[in-house]
Parts: sequence; C-alpha cells; structure tokens
Amino acid sequence: MENSTGLCVLWVILLLGCVISSESKYIRYNTTTSIDPGKINVHLVPHTHDDVGWLKTIDQYYVGSNNSIQGACVQNVLDSLVPALLADKNRKFIYVEQAFFQRWWREQSDDIRNIVKGLVKSGQMEFINGGFCMHDEAATHYIDMIDQTTLGHQFLKEEFGVTPRIGWQIDPFGHSAVQAYLLGAEVGFDSLFFARIDYQDRAKRKDEKTLEVVWRGSKSFGSSSQIFSGAFPENYEPPSNFYYEVNDDSPIVQDDVNLFDYNVPERVNEFVAAAISQANITRTNHIMWTMGTDFKYQNAQSWFRQMDKFIHYVNQDGRVHALYSTPSIYTDAKHATNEAWPIKTDDYFPYADRVNAYWTGYFTSRPALKGYVRLISGYYLAARQLEYFKGKNALGPKTDSLAEALAIAQHHDAVSGTEKQHVANDYAKRLSIGYTEAEKVVAESLACLTEGATKTGCKNPQIIFQQASSDVLCSTTCPLLNISYCPASEVNFSNGKNLEVVVYNPLGWKREDIIRIPVSVLSASCISISSILYVPIDALELKHCNCNTFVLVVNENVGVRDSSGKRVQSQLVPIPDFFLGLRNYHTMAYLGVSPTVKPKYWLAFPATVPPLGFSTYYVSYAKNEATISDRHAAHKPKNGSDIITVGLENLKLTYSVTERKLTEYINSRSKVEEALEQAYKFYAGKGVDKDETVPQASGAYIFRPDGSPFPINSKRKKSPLIVFRGPIVHEVHQQIDSWIYQTTRLYKGKEHAEVEFIVGPIPIDDGVGKEIAIEIKTNLASNKTFYTDSNGRDFIERVRDYRKDWHLEVNQPVAGNYYPINLGIYLKDKRKEFSILVDRAVGGSSIMDGQLELMVHRRLLEDDSRGVAEALNNTVCIHNTCTGLTVLGKYYFRIDPVGEGGRWRRSFGQEIYSPLLLAFTESDAHRGESHVTIFSGIDSSYSLPDNVAIITLQDLGDGKVLLRLAHLYEIEEDKYLSVKATVELKKVFSSKQIKKITEVSLSANQERAEMERKRLVWKVKGSPRESKVWRGGPVNPENQIVELAPMEIRTFVISFRP
Repeated sequence: MENSTGLCVLWVILLLGCVISSESKYIRYNTTTSIDPGKINVHLVPHTHDDVGWLKTIDQYYVGSNNSIQGACVQNVLDSLVPALLADKNRKFIYVEQAFFQRWWREQSDDIRNIVKGLVKSGQMEFINGGFCMHDEAATHYIDMIDQTTLGHQFLKEEFGVTPRIGWQIDPFGHSAVQAYLLGAEVGFDSLFFARIDYQDRAKRKDEKTLEVVWRGSKSFGSSSQIFSGAFPENYEPPSNFYYEVNDDSPIVQDDVNLFDYNVPERVNEFVAAAISQANITRTNHIMWTMGTDFKYQNAQSWFRQMDKFIHYVNQDGRVHALYSTPSIYTDAKHATNEAWPIKTDDYFPYADRVNAYWTGYFTSRPALKGYVRLISGYYLAARQLEYFKGKNALGPKTDSLAEALAIAQHHDAVSGTEKQHVANDYAKRLSIGYTEAEKVVAESLACLTEGATKTGCKNPQIIFQQASSDVLCSTTCPLLNISYCPASEVNFSNGKNLEVVVYNPLGWKREDIIRIPVSVLSASCISISSILYVPIDALELKHCNCNTFVLVVNENVGVRDSSGKRVQSQLVPIPDFFLGLRNYHTMAYLGVSPTVKPKYWLAFPATVPPLGFSTYYVSYAKNEATISDRHAAHKPKNGSDIITVGLENLKLTYSVTERKLTEYINSRSKVEEALEQAYKFYAGKGVDKDETVPQASGAYIFRPDGSPFPINSKRKKSPLIVFRGPIVHEVHQQIDSWIYQTTRLYKGKEHAEVEFIVGPIPIDDGVGKEIAIEIKTNLASNKTFYTDSNGRDFIERVRDYRKDWHLEVNQPVAGNYYPINLGIYLKDKRKEFSILVDRAVGGSSIMDGQLELMVHRRLLEDDSRGVAEALNNTVCIHNTCTGLTVLGKYYFRIDPVGEGGRWRRSFGQEIYSPLLLAFTESDAHRGESHVTIFSGIDSSYSLPDNVAIITLQDLGDGKVLLRLAHLYEIEEDKYLSVKATVELKKVFSSKQIKKITEVSLSANQERAEMERKRLVWKVKGSPRESKVWRGGPVNPENQIVELAPMEIRTFVISFRP
C-alpha cells in the first residue's frame, strides 16, 4: 500500500513537470551592450589560435586529418563561424592566420563570400595581426617578418579593403623589440598583445599593475615608434572554468528553471569573482578575456550560446559589465581613459614559465631547418629582383609559391624548431617546391638579361642555365653547394668548353668577394666503362687499358677569365675526405642521387660584381693558371717553434702546434692583437628527475643543462692541424672529434675569419642527450655585458644574471643568460670589441667575461613537456636507415678597436644574408660580343650609400613596383654611417620613367600619411628625455630623392610610365 502511494506521488510530480515544461518560453538574451564607464567592463574576445603546423602539418590541420595526434580542423572552425555570427548581430569574432583563411576563402561560393564581407564590414568579424602566420620572434629575420606580414595584409586590403589595427602575438615564446616598433608601430598597429613573458616578470607586473605598458622598442626612434602593449595575466585562454568547446568540462550556464542543476547565480558569481580578480591587477576599468584557445570554435555555437547567457545574466546582476568585444574595441576603450602608462624598453627575452624552465633551447633547435630557411630567404630576395628585371609573366614561373612557403616557415612552431619531425619535413618540402619554381624564374631572368632582351620582351631565351648532365635534377644555383655538390660546375674542360659562371649581386653597392665552386678532377685508375655511366666520355682524358677499361687522368689545368678575357687569379683547394663523405650521404638522402664523379678541389677566385647586377666569369682548360694550394700537416713543433701563422695581408691567426688550437689574433692595419682560444663543448641535457617537485627535462623548447659543460677535445690530440695556403685563401682544417670537423678560412682582402663547422651525428650511445656549443675566449674585460641583435636589426645590451625590469632570482646561470641571435653577438671593453656573426638563427651568450659562445646543434632524448610530445632527436634517413642529423654551418669573427666594429657587423652582415647568387651554363667561347656579360639594374655610375640596403624590389604588375629601403645603422653606432642617407630613385630606376611615388606603411596596405594620421597617441608615466628623433622627409616628386634616418625603413609603391 505504501509503495502504491509513493508511485502515485511520483507520477504527479512527473506530470506536473511535463505541464510546466510545456509552458517554457524562448529566452531572448540581451547581448546589446556598450561600455559602462562606471563599472568594470569585461571585454569578451572570441578567438581561435590556429597553428600553421605544429603537431600536424598545415594541410592536416586545415582538413582535419591525422586526428589521432590532435583533433583539430580549421575548415570546421571557419565553416561554423558564419552561421553563429549571423544568429546574433552583437556577436563578434577575431581571426588571425591568413595561411588558413585564404585557403578557406578560395573554396567559398560568391554567396558565402558576400556574407563574410558583410560580417567584416559590420565589425562582427575582425582580422587581427593579419600576417600569413603568427611568426616567431626569436628565430626570424626582420625581412622575413615583413614579407610574411605583407603577404597577409595585401590580401586583406584587396579582398576586404581593411587594414588590421592590432598586433596579436599570443603564442610566440618571448617577444622582440623589433616586433614592437617595426612589426607593430611601423605597420600601423595601435596596440600589441601577447601572453608569454617570464614568470618572475609577470609576478612583479601583476603586483604593480604593469602588465600593460607603452613599449618603446627602438632607441633610434624612441616615442615616434612606441606602441601600447599588453601581456595577458596568465595565457591566451579563458579564465579557468570558462571553456566551451563541445567536449570541454567547464560548467555551462543552465538557466532553465524547469530542469535540474539550475546554476545561474553560481555561474554569475564565479564570473564576477574572476573579473574582479583580474581588475585588481589591471589599470583602468577595462579587462580582456580571451575566449578561446588552440583550434577552438569547431562548433562555434557551443561557445556563443554560453557567452550570450553570461552577458545577459551578468549585466542583469549589475556588479560588473560584460560585452562582446575585439582587441580594437578594447584598445580604444583603454585609450579613452586618458591613463598614463609605464614605459617598457628592450624586449621580453629570455622567457621562462617556471623555475628551471628557460625557453632558450629553441633558439637553436633544428639548426638545419633554420639554416635552410635563412638560405631560402636570401634567395627569395634575389629572385624577386630578377623577376622584376625580366617582368612578371602571368603564365610563366613565378616566385609566389616560394613566398607562401617561406611565410609559413616563419610560424612560431616552424623555424623555431618546436614542431614534430614529420611537420619539420613538411616545411622543408614546401620550401624545396617553392625554390624549384623560383629557380626557373632566376634561370629565365638571367637568360633574358644576358641576351639583352628585357626591353623588347623575352619569351624564349636561348641560353639555358642548368647543370651539364641530365642524370639529376636541373639546377641553376646548386642548393647543395655547401656540401660541395654542384654538377653544374663539375664539367669537363679538356674538350674546349667553358663553364660560364654568372655571379649576381642582390645588394645595392658594388661587391668584391671570393667565389668557391667544386671542380671535378678524377684520380688515375683503370675502371670499367659501366662505372662511368654518368660521366660524359668526351669530358675525360682517356688512355686505353684494355678493351673494357680506361685510365682517367688527373687534369688540374684550369683557369678563370673575366668577361673581357683577362686572366683572374685562382686557387685550387683540396676537398677533404670528411667533406666528401658528407656530400655522398646527403645527396642520396635529399636527391636520391649517388654521385659518381668526385670533385677533388674547390676552385676559388675573386669576383667583382656591380650593384643589383651580375658579372660573368669563364672557367676553362688552362695550363698552370690556378695555383694548387700548398699543404702542410703540423704534427709537432718545427725548427723549435710551436706556432703556425696563417693569413694573407692584414689579418693573421696564430695556432699552437702542440695544443692544436687557436692562440692569437693579429691585425696589422688596426694594430689589434688579442690572445684567443676557440673550443667545442657540450652541455648534457637534463633528463626527467622524478625526485624533483616539478621535473623538467631539456627538450625542443627548454634548455636545461645537467651540470657544467664538458670539453670536446681529448680524443683528437693526435690529429694534426692541416694548413692549405695559396694566393686567395688560407685554410686551417681541424678534426676535433670523429663527429666534428672545422675549417677556418682567411681570404685575401678580408679582415675577418670564416669558420665552417660540421657537427654530427651527435653520439648518444651513452644515453646522454647533448647540446653542442662553440666558445671563443679573449682577455677583454667585458664586465658581464654583451650585445645581441633583435631579429637581425637593432642590437640590445645584455647583462649577465640581470634584468632591467625586475630583480632576477638566478636558478639557471647558463640557460637564463642565453639570447636569440640572427645577425650577431659582440662584447667590448675600453679598447676593443669582439664580434661574431652567424649564418642562421642560433642561441648564444657570454657566460664569463671576455667569452662568447654559440649553441650550434642539439640532440636530446626526452620530451620537455611543452606539448610537442617528441624528443628532439633529428635524423636523416636513407632507405629506412636513419642516422642522427649532421649540421654544416658557418660563423665569422673579428676584433676591432672599440667603436669601429659596427661597420663590419652591418655591411658584412648584409652580405651574409644576401650571398652572391651563382648560375652556370656551358659555352663554346666567351659571349662578350653577342651577349651582355656585365649588367647593373641601376644607373651604371650609381651605387647605394654604404649604410642603405634594398630589402624589397618586387614587381606588383600593372607597371608598379614595391620598393623597401632600409638604413642599416642605429643612432651612434658608427661615427660616419649613423647619419642620414639619401637614395636617388631616378638612378635606381634609370631605365624607366617614374610616374608616381607613393609612400606606404611597412606592409604596404595603406599610405604612410594616412597611417600616421590615424595613429593613437598614448600618455606615458615618467617619460625620459629623449634626443630629437630623425626621420627622412617627404620625397620631392621632382628630384625623387629618398632620405633615410638611422634604422629607418621606408616603403614605396612606384608607378612607371608605359
């Protein structure tokens, strides 16, 4: 009976519930809000952060494949946004990565495109940052940062007529001064937001309410290029418990009173508490909540439904005020408060997210990829110039594919080296594909220019710049030249043929440099005919052995002539066997080719090349012209002397024969003499220590050495110094260990040393991951101070174990003093300055006074728990057999009287970035009478000033060109060159008539004057007095002369008359 009564009661309750439910009404959420000046305004900024490759490739992320690694599909994000935004006109969303958006845009119908354009026009959808990717700020060069930003901005301008206002660098691992002033203020941004700053810095800024500052990143420009900047309180995600992807576990707002778990009061209280907590560390009554994170909004309605409810109920509650917002709205609100903001100078490097966790390893991670990116970057600059000289052809090969591949490679999980191995392979593959097409542009352009056909049009040039044999991929410029593989130069000279070498100079000043190309000289022996299948028979001097064999006779008689037929001094330098082993292995790994011809020598000769132009040289058979290098193996002291001195002209280096090491640097011109010691060492990578409260291993991101470094020199004491001497170059070869080989070169006419290193495979058979560093010690009293570049641009003072903005608690005395290097590092005392320049992004430091070190390679065995879930153990594989990565790279060093090193760092640094481009073809004779052998793209009597470089010369079509000119020096960097410079555009474009010159923003998406007019002016606290800021004046349309002040980059769109 009691059970029957209970069941009746239950049925009554259920029936009553059904009746009540049937009376539920639709709730229209009030999201129509503006800013409330009397309350804390919580700006809800819906966003997604879509990595252009990381755990998956860019293609996999876009289409949503390979979800066993990560469930992410950018197509779903963009597809779901459109209906979600249309559902409520007050909803807003920001999007960043143009590499994804442009793909999606190409797939859309006209109807969807028109809808999206309407959303953009109404302000519901806003493009933030606007670059092709969110580039890294440590391992990127400023020219690449500009190019990838421009690629995105131009699309947005053409398709939507918009110019992004806000910098949004929320995920890069530390932030550079160049990002603030150059890729921020000079692009026209009103503010810059980011997430990753040092945990000690963040704690202090929270206490002092200085997470938001006015950042003056340039000492040359001061307040004229400052930008309002904000670091988020924790990261770029929502506050804890406010995540709303379909499968996220944050509590939703359950506002149906007829259902169980009604929680509006609880959720509103939690929202208000989180808002007040953030307001307590933020100036003014405006705070920003970043509502989203990696690859979110794959179901956009899931997020917007909850945010609609929060805005509705929080504003009904009235304690704080919530609204849909964007960083632009937030920035304008901050500006309207008329607050005076603290000033920030220098940068936000290095970054640590907790004790013992310095993100300084990625400055070097994947050094081969970093080197490839830098190589391709310089090549792209030259290829665009040549594309302009020829004229862009809509139907022919273009540099566009390379532009996109290079832009993607600037992503903060690409060139940084923090991606999975298969993703790194994908980046390299894209660069290779883009390079191959750009190579065709270069070949056709040079052929047209040598045939003098650019004025009359060039459709089918007769000269083919490619390698002599057809058994491997055609190549005009030998991308594997660094490992001595260049079939185009390894040709036969005994049949009367010439190797024609066209040397192109992408810099705006005349250049004198040394060319080095491998030439084939085969050792004498009897071999079967079948073994010389890939060797042109007529290319060899043959002597009969028997009916099936021939003797290949060594032929060292080669010579070099310039275009006038004048003999050019040359030198043959033997290629060591260690180098040839590297060549053979990697040509098979990267090209699938096993070389059958072994070059015996490098042929070195000087070349003089006009600005933005080329010179032609001919290599041919000639008796006793090229000097064969004198070889000396120094096993032990000779004639009572323990030293060997090498060097031509002013610069000499002294080595100890006994110790097999460098001991002294002497420059007779500058009177600089300095004791010097160069060595290799490795830091053992820290593994996971389970006894630590928070274990932290060294990995792709993190550099955490396990104790003091170990010297690498003990195993090769018996290996002699090998010295090659000749009239062009002196070389010192050192076998440091079985896996480290070094060549130091001193060239005629140069006053610096070039050091080429081969490092790898790093041995790990002892179970220890290793991080390889090169160090050079001097006696300079540097007082803990050294200087590193910011993205290849400004140099920033660093002080060991010190931070300008907070008192540093030192827990990692090595890793915490490492900084990113793209151009160079130097130190000085009262008499001298010691500089090192690099050929790619690396990490470096000065761990003791007078010493500089570069980390050049890393191989680690454990993951560092930052998301990539893979040990940094790069390998190279052939037929499923893999070995550790070998890296070949270069650095350059020089010692100058104090105050005089800047000129070398800037001028030679630009030459490192823009090496001479070489192209090869065979010819029967000198082409001087019938072809153009010397060419300059500017007036033959003109050269750019020594302190100015052309960093962009790009054909825009329709008779327009994009031109960027960069002043290379900072204020007070050089007595003579840190001054205003002028460039005469009439002479730069001497073969054309300029119709109009329009100065534009750095990313070329708006006129410079308009950008300056719209720029927000921010009040600052305690503004220090600054000297007058120099800027170049307006360009007079009559004389067409451009002025550039120190560190100034000016961008122009120039129209020509037909």
